Order: sequence, then C-alpha cells, then structure tokens
Amino acid sequence: MTSPPAQTAPQEGARTPPPEGSPPVVSIVVPVYDEEGAAPALAREIAAAFSGADFEILFVDDASRDATLDRLKALTGEIPQLRVLAHRFNAGQSRAIRTGVLAARAAIVVTLDGDGQNDPADAPALARALEQAPASVGLIGGERVSRQDTAAKRWASRIANGVRRRVLNDETTDTGCGLKAMRREAFLRLPYFDHIHRYLPAMMLREGYHVAFRPVGHRPRRAGRSKYTNLGRLMAAVTDLTGVLWLRSRARDPGAIEEVR
Repeated sequence: MTSPPAQTAPQEGARTPPPEGSPPVVSIVVPVYDEEGAAPALAREIAAAFSGADFEILFVDDASRDATLDRLKALTGEIPQLRVLAHRFNAGQSRAIRTGVLAARAAIVVTLDGDGQNDPADAPALARALEQAPASVGLIGGERVSRQDTAAKRWASRIANGVRRRVLNDETTDTGCGLKAMRREAFLRLPYFDHIHRYLPAMMLREGYHVAFRPVGHRPRRAGRSKYTNLGRLMAAVTDLTGVLWLRSRARDPGAIEEVR
C-alpha cells in the first residue's frame, strides 16, 4: 500500500506557544478531568518510564472542578518536560486528546487515560514499535490483559467490542484501551467528532493506514471514580456507530498520489 502523502494540519486550539528548540521524538498526551488524586503520580510515572528519551508530556485539563489543574501546574518545576493545557469549558475526552495532539511537537504521539489504569511502563515500547514500523502504519494500540475493572464493566465492554468489531471490521478487540501510539500527521487527517477516541482504529483504516496491536497491562483505579456508566456508553455507542458507518461509506480512495512537475 502506498503511504499517504505528507500534509501540514492547521494548529487550531494550540493556544500555548510550544517550547523553543528542536522537537522531541515522542509526545505523551494525557486528558484529565477531576483527577487530582491520580494525575500527579501519573505524570511522575510517565517521566520515569521515558527517562533517557527525548520526550514531552502534555496533560490536558478538561475544565476540572477539583484541584487537578493546580497540582499539575505545581509539577512543571519538578518535571521540565511537562506542559499543561487547560480547557475553559468541559469538552470531553476526545476533544482533550485533540487539543493535546494539536499542541504536540513530536511526530509520534502516545495517549494514556488520566485515571492511572494504563501502565506508563508499557508506553515506550508502543512508541518504539511505531517508530520502527513502515510509514503506512498509522496506529499501534494497546490491548489490555487481565483487566482490573468490575465484572459489569468488563461484560459491557466485551459486548460493545464484539458488536463494533463485527460491524466495522476494525481489527481490534479492545478499542477502549486509552494507551495508543499514533503518527500525529495520521491523527490530524481524521474527521473529528465527539467520542472519536473509541473509533481510532476504524478511522485510521478509513484513511488508508494500517493498524497494529500489542498486549499491555492494566491496573486498578487508585483514586477518583469513572466518568462513564455502562448505560451512558451504550447510548453514545448507538449514535456513534451509525455515524462511523456513514463516514466510512463516504470515503473515496484516490490511490497513489504524486506531484507532477
């Protein structure tokens, strides 16, 4: 398959000027909302996991109502690679991820959930795997093993993943895993919609990229509480799945693209 051509995306939403100097190799983007108990420890774990690498960490606070933003700001002196972006209004996890990717300076972006259940120790391996993969691979996603969630949540996730995989044929058994490595350019090619973070493999395939997956660990939530309910996920999934099917039906492949001089 021919790799998609390079394209520069507009930097909407990147209100904070990026630090000066050469860009890092990898940007780690973490959306957070009311995670004052988990975010500081997670930031330290990410910095430790990528120690010795050329990286930056972007936490995107989605208008938290607690002290999440203050606690992250206090860490910027301790972790020089840490950048903190803040939404004025709550816009959801997908928009927070997009804000982080737009502001990211690296060509490879790794995302993690802000609740600390994704193990940062697994993140460098995903980033390296994508860096070494052909340019046609747009995403390498984590697939959680030994999930540390309630039985009800695991059951609901298993059903949702099965339905989505059967309908979209998106090659993944765990699209809900927040730990993913993506090419920034590939992500910015995708049509944005709320909840797109649950459909990234399908959207990457729509754009002509390949996707791959690696097993990753999963941890119990140590602080805070889940922002989603099984019913809430189900209601959103019905609408989202219909929309994704429509988007896929409207895709047209131009084949190889070349500049004629």
